[in-house]
Amino acid sequence: MMAIFPPRATTSSPAGANAPTGTRPRLERVLLSAHGMVRLTIALSAPTTRAAQDLLDALRFLVPGTRLESGCLGCSAWIEPDSTVHYVEEWTSEADVRRRVQSERFTSLLSILDSARDPRVQFDFVTTTRGLDYVAQVRGEALL
Repeated sequence: MMAIFPPRATTSSPAGANAPTGTRPRLERVLLSAHGMVRLTIALSAPTTRAAQDLLDALRFLVPGTRLESGCLGCSAWIEPDSTVHYVEEWTSEADVRRRVQSERFTSLLSILDSARDPRVQFDFVTTTRGLDYVAQVRGEALL
């Protein structure tokens, strides 16, 4: 994947928000496990490289404001060599995502989706987050 705007870039988002799951602060992992995290994933196909770049530019415009919203753990946009544009938002809870979806800023995102060909939108509700403790547990079970 060629990342023009790589996911998980260092930003001024909450502490640990851009770190891989296994390196997030322990308190944050516990909170995510207790309340569940929500990830919005969007993939947009573009007929030309120029159209893909236009979609990416529009999404990049939304990224900084989204990252500053309460409950946002991360937001990124990037383009693949095949001109597929990706956009991801991660939220602390479903309540935060609901607030986001009802916001005027989300209306701007919907406008971008309307201008794309065959947008694919997915909300993933993540109820648990684990790190190396999971590896140790699974590998330990395999030895029994």
